[in-house]
Amino acid sequence: MPGSGLVVAIVGPTATGKSDLAVDLARRIGGEVVGADASQLYRGMDLGTAKLSVADRRGVPHHQLDVLDVTQEASVAAYQRHARADVDAVLARGAVPLVVGGSGLYVRAALDRLEIPPTDPDVRAALQQRLEGEGVEVLRAELERVDPVAAGAIEPSNGRRIVRALEVVTLTGRPFSATMPAREHLRPTLVLGLRVDRATLDERIAGRTRRMVADGLLEEVRRLEGEGLREGRTASRAVGYAQMLAVLDGTSTPEEAEADIALRTRRLVRRQESWFGADPRVLWLDALEPDLADRARERVEAAAVRLRRGEWDDGSHG
Repeated sequence: MPGSGLVVAIVGPTATGKSDLAVDLARRIGGEVVGADASQLYRGMDLGTAKLSVADRRGVPHHQLDVLDVTQEASVAAYQRHARADVDAVLARGAVPLVVGGSGLYVRAALDRLEIPPTDPDVRAALQQRLEGEGVEVLRAELERVDPVAAGAIEPSNGRRIVRALEVVTLTGRPFSATMPAREHLRPTLVLGLRVDRATLDERIAGRTRRMVADGLLEEVRRLEGEGLREGRTASRAVGYAQMLAVLDGTSTPEEAEADIALRTRRLVRRQESWFGADPRVLWLDALEPDLADRARERVEAAAVRLRRGEWDDGSHG
């Protein structure tokens, strides 16, 4: 299996156990993990992102974790460069890269042919000023006129993504949707998706949120506030961190924050289900199935055999 040239991805909604499966599978097939979670890029954002501790990684090398300060802005373009370099380096070592995460665009940036559109700080600033002055509804209506496909794909309240889409249209004269990733892998890739029934997943989200709060999420946010969390455009808005900043401000109680974190995580899960569910290349596995790691290994080994025989079909994992 090592040295096969196959890339493996483990994707799916939050709280399905992707990180744990990645470690179990990596230990079985000689793999290294390349993270594809935008929030786990940040140093110190541990509890709120369910980042595995060094001990829980059990000796499996992990890349694209703890690479940004909370004051830095996460960039898909920068992530793409670094993640692809990590995948190449893992393959060069004769190991198996496992791209793991629930941030759909980051997964695509690492694996698919994806054009990263340009950016311009002046155009972005002007649009951001309009967002703050006119409101997200006005900018969304504008995006619907110039790029209805992008408008339909972006959450109506996501002002940051709407600003980005309008920035691309302004700079390129092309729809933002034209730069969305094509479903074409750069190299042979097996995508394993984890799923759990909705009721069970909601219970897992509630339990995970309770544990995060009980384990000291508020203290983690208080410490990160001292490191500039509030100045971070992306880190400060991450689910869990924005809510606990509100607690520190006195505008929310810990109980309200916990409820809001769980609610926003459930909403995130619905978007992840839609994103990954629309990709026919994903081979779905029941996350609660006994011997999940062994079953995943069987799928990987079968894919490696097909690749060696020259029978690889990127869209068929049967």
